[in-house]
Amino acid sequence: MTRLIPLGHDLWTVDGPPIRGAAGFDFPTRMCVARLPDGGLWVHSPIAPDPALARDLASLGPVRHLVAPNDLHHSFLARWASTYPAVQVHAAPGVQAKSPGVAVDHPLDEVPPPDWADTLDQLVFAGNRITTEVVFFHRPSGTAIFTDLLQQLPEGMNRGWRATVARIDLMTASAPTVPRKFRIAFTNRRALRHSLKRLRAWPVRQMVMAHGPVVTQNAERLLARAFDWAR
Repeated sequence: MTRLIPLGHDLWTVDGPPIRGAAGFDFPTRMCVARLPDGGLWVHSPIAPDPALARDLASLGPVRHLVAPNDLHHSFLARWASTYPAVQVHAAPGVQAKSPGVAVDHPLDEVPPPDWADTLDQLVFAGNRITTEVVFFHRPSGTAIFTDLLQQLPEGMNRGWRATVARIDLMTASAPTVPRKFRIAFTNRRALRHSLKRLRAWPVRQMVMAHGPVVTQNAERLLARAFDWAR
């Protein structure tokens, strides 16, 4: 049985195994896969690879682009790049320094490369001390694709003091939101306002997070609420 969950219009998501992050916090993982007009696959925030997943992807098309959207999501980049030696690696600022064994072909910025400019838009959330995240918008399906900037961890994934911290940080809020630590880390408010202006112009119908469920209902309203603190 395939693990690919269709989101419509040549876009899929895949649930990955949980990972243990800094200070022992556990996180669910998720990656996105888009099939571009040339038939090649665009893989966002690749999860732990395995043979079954490779077979699922081969049924869709050749993997041509790996996307590391921030410097917190690079753990599996080297393994994917070695599995697909002809792939192009696209990375957010800071990724290359943390993955010295991976050749970054294209740094990610505000301008989508020609290979996916007609399918995906992108914007850089700069000015954050924790990480610089590149957020994407899949035009055919109306899907906004986030990594760490929005989160909604399931209750019970972390226990004890970690559960308390996750709740205080809004990591386990009842709706997707920006964790408090990321809000505080936005020291460049001008850059944040620039990014939010572009984000609010996207006609969002769905929303995906690396650490949270797929949002298929009321996505535009929930997205607006997630950033209402930044007014």
